[in-house]
Amino acid sequence: MIRLGEKQTLVVAKQVEFGIYLAERGKEEHMVLLPGKQVPDGTEIGDELEVFIYKDSKDRVIATIREPKLKMGEVKVLTVVSVQKIGAFLDWGLEKDLFLPYKEQAGKVKEEDEVLVRLYIDKSGRLCASMKELYTLMRSDSPYASGDMVKGRVYDLSDNFGAFVAVDNCYSALIPSHEDHSAFKIGAEVEARVVGVKPDGKLDLTLRDKAYKQIDQDAVQVMDLIEQYGGVLPFNDKASPETIMQEAKMSKNAFKRAVGHLYKERKILITGQSIQKV
Repeated sequence: MIRLGEKQTLVVAKQVEFGIYLAERGKEEHMVLLPGKQVPDGTEIGDELEVFIYKDSKDRVIATIREPKLKMGEVKVLTVVSVQKIGAFLDWGLEKDLFLPYKEQAGKVKEEDEVLVRLYIDKSGRLCASMKELYTLMRSDSPYASGDMVKGRVYDLSDNFGAFVAVDNCYSALIPSHEDHSAFKIGAEVEARVVGVKPDGKLDLTLRDKAYKQIDQDAVQVMDLIEQYGGVLPFNDKASPETIMQEAKMSKNAFKRAVGHLYKERKILITGQSIQKV
């Protein structure tokens, strides 16, 4: 079976003036054209060729010996070459640009943006790109361990779970919701530290430094927040994690460490309802 979006090794079944027709061996009733300008010199009937199958500008199934930047079952970064009313078009290394419909965009894109996408076949039988449901194709066999610094790209955001990141644009990772990711946008590139590897191989990440290094920075951030409230913060370290995240942009544990640090330095006074600047 000739499959769209995949590389296949097919046999030369027929030669014509404008190219050659390829088919699976023994299944010559289903053939696909490889245009003449792409036919290797000396090719004869019965020869095998590895080709990629897609559709041309006239929506005809066609073969190419060119290497596409994205194939079915992969997740890759492609560049936006134009944005139209119906969606965007991406450079994937072939003559016909790859269509990214508006409904498959996880965020608004513009020309020259680099977007992480997968390939799918739409209801009309056309190959298209999607920025959604990338987690289904993310790999969980990364070489990274706890403590490693990694780079990745944000591909989804969830208030419940956090920021989903494709480390090296292929490995599944998460920056959990208790960390501040309010400034993140889909497609943002981040550098983070691995804090854990789940049994299924997925990575847990943090944007924060190790606690003993981060505490001074957090303490400054808490003191700035207290001053924004006129010297009296209307909650203390017993407040809910949600309140602390909303106001201080850090987890409850990090907030408590910073408050304890400021208290030891005698810069604040902790009451039953507030934290006051001394």
